[in-house]
Amino acid sequence: MTELPVFHSLRGGAVEAIRAADLEVKTALAQETARRWQRRTLSLRSPLDRPVPVRPGRPDKPVLTPPTHVKRRSLGSLKGRIALLHSIAHIELNAVDLALDIVARFATEPVPNSFFDGWMRVAFEEAKHFRLVRQRLNDLGADYGDLPAHDGLWQAAHDTRNDLTARLAVVPLILEARGLDVTPALQAKMRETGDVESAAVLDVIYEDEKGHVAVGAKWFRFLCAREKKDPAATFQALVRANFRGPLKAPFNDIARAEAGLTPSFYRSMTASTNR
Repeated sequence: MTELPVFHSLRGGAVEAIRAADLEVKTALAQETARRWQRRTLSLRSPLDRPVPVRPGRPDKPVLTPPTHVKRRSLGSLKGRIALLHSIAHIELNAVDLALDIVARFATEPVPNSFFDGWMRVAFEEAKHFRLVRQRLNDLGADYGDLPAHDGLWQAAHDTRNDLTARLAVVPLILEARGLDVTPALQAKMRETGDVESAAVLDVIYEDEKGHVAVGAKWFRFLCAREKKDPAATFQALVRANFRGPLKAPFNDIARAEAGLTPSFYRSMTASTNR
């Protein structure tokens, strides 16, 4: 049984999970905090909470490199599938910390408790995803940390640390929504190679990620309505101010729309339009 640090509130549990360098502790603590919050046995904040760290806790490996230095490999080989799964594990680990960070960092925002319900469900599921992918790596004779990884995802959190609406625009509505675009092709490719076990892991992630984008879209629209702002125009302005580069087509318009992210948000911001 993994021994978890003591925490006194939702924010406190989220902070301790972000700080944890042991990934078993991090994922277990994210899920336990979510369970206690769901049961309403935690307050939102406590004077005993530690501050939100500048960076999340991490083990010594993987080595972090610029995105351009991370090699691409064919999924036709075992090494290629391991490399893809390793990159997905890294994305899911960052997603755990990003969901926890939005709870911890914005715990003083005037939003309903249901805001925190949604993001703790996201944190719980991202922890589940990381464990599923790591187990699949183990099944293939590898582990998280064996290959280099890049640090761009956490940079998005740092860049939007002072603006909840900007955080929602960049993390769930760009970075998570990108997963809806690319995952179906990866699921199909894994099945083509005969790796149905890895494809099944991607199936779980894909279905859950629709809900994560929906949580982001719901609260982005909520904040825009409160400020009497147009959601699509506000999204575009925040993306221009806080995100580097154009949004990349092709888009999974159907899955995005089901999550509340309609083409009026993103179509005009692409480098090339997929029609």
